[in-house]
Amino acid sequence: MSTATSANSEISAPSQSFAKELRRAGRSLFKAKWPVLAILILIAVVTASAIGPLIAPKDPNRQNIIKRLQEPYTVERSGEVEFLLGTDGLGRDVLSRLIYGARVSLLVGLTAVLIGGTLGVSLGLIAGYFGGRTDDIIMRLADIQLAFPFILLAIMFLVVLGPGLLNLVLVLGIGQWVTYARITRGQTVSQREKEYVEAARALGKRDLAIMFQSILPNIIAPLIVIASFNVASVILAEAALSFLGLGVPPTIPTWGGMLAESRDQLLAGRWWLAVYPGIAIMLTVLAFNILGDWLRDFLDPRLRTIG
Repeated sequence: MSTATSANSEISAPSQSFAKELRRAGRSLFKAKWPVLAILILIAVVTASAIGPLIAPKDPNRQNIIKRLQEPYTVERSGEVEFLLGTDGLGRDVLSRLIYGARVSLLVGLTAVLIGGTLGVSLGLIAGYFGGRTDDIIMRLADIQLAFPFILLAIMFLVVLGPGLLNLVLVLGIGQWVTYARITRGQTVSQREKEYVEAARALGKRDLAIMFQSILPNIIAPLIVIASFNVASVILAEAALSFLGLGVPPTIPTWGGMLAESRDQLLAGRWWLAVYPGIAIMLTVLAFNILGDWLRDFLDPRLRTIG
């Protein structure tokens, strides 16, 4: 009986700790207020990207030249508004293209951060843990990449590889590894001589297990914060490359592509072609930045004010 009781208490302890952290996170969110709004915006963007075909009123690529460049909220003869946010130069529904564009922005942002984060954290752990020549080689590679402006480097690779969703994700993902590697390396150097690492070595754990099972969980908090900011910067980079015609193909709706298509129409007063995708990019990037600010405060033990 005592053995069963102790086993149950060991199982319930982590769940109680997790529940306590959830309550603390909830209190912190509602105290800060702005992160709640940011999360609501991100939920809306994620929902639009996940169920876009179900909620989009039109086919985003269906052209209707007769109804091209209709202004938002134009009332038809039937008394209904057919195109809520208007149409573009080819008569395509702006609202539908906006909804479908959320899918590309989130896919590129999250996938590129996952690729860059995985690569950068792995190399940073190796450099910080082993040090010496290994550290020098990895950090010099990082310095070489930092010597080139990232957007110019991305343009060069996309010109060589050609535009496309896969190439775009790979270029943006590989371009992000330096930030994660440098921070992970610095955190690992400060952790590798601590008592819990020495205890893991004494127990016979291999270097790979020590790096990923012992050190990584203790340095993950700042990396999560960086990732949240990084998603925002990748979304902006994707929009910039799509604006230049180096992103995904024109047949795939993207917010950056919509901005590029609006260039010739702005001087003619067709403001809605640029304003709506611009607002979508601004709100999404702002939401990720606000969430990153809150995560930084929430995960930093020196800034914890809520018990």
